[in-house]
Amino acid sequence: MKKEAQKTIKQKKCRVCGEKFLPFNSLAFACSFECAIKYGTENHKQERIQRAIFKIKKERIKTRSEHLKDAQTAFNAFIRERDKNEPCISCGRHHQGQYHAGHYRSVGACPELRFCELNVHKQCSACNNHKSGNIVEYRINLVKKIGVEDVEWLEGKHEPKKYTIEQIKAIQTEYKNKLRELKRGA
Repeated sequence: MKKEAQKTIKQKKCRVCGEKFLPFNSLAFACSFECAIKYGTENHKQERIQRAIFKIKKERIKTRSEHLKDAQTAFNAFIRERDKNEPCISCGRHHQGQYHAGHYRSVGACPELRFCELNVHKQCSACNNHKSGNIVEYRINLVKKIGVEDVEWLEGKHEPKKYTIEQIKAIQTEYKNKLRELKRGA
């Protein structure tokens, strides 16, 4: 014969008002619906504050290269939105695939033109990745788009730029704002 164990429910202390109550299940932490709502809103505020503090701390320890990556992301998003109705600068096709912000003069070869709007245009991923930028066709179409003088300026020598973290943050903010304005105008 088995003995059936009877469990007695123990009283708990409400986390909000401190009164003792008989919980309806083992997970209950508040004596009433009102206390549960109050606990939830206070807890939510604390979580939001903690997330904001964490975000600030995370921003403080970011390296220069991480800031550059964030600024490049904002810049590339602006370029794709600016050129959204145009075909790929290299092959001249419209298709459903992925588009990049393709640099005529690459960031590795000419980092000072990294954020130059004349140097970057919408480019399909096939041309940018698989054809190494399809640079011959890129140049032909770039001359048609911006003119031979500007293309020759891009191909010339440029002063090296060493951005500070504050300048990089300003660039990121600038292109986020430009993107927002473009989307509003559309």
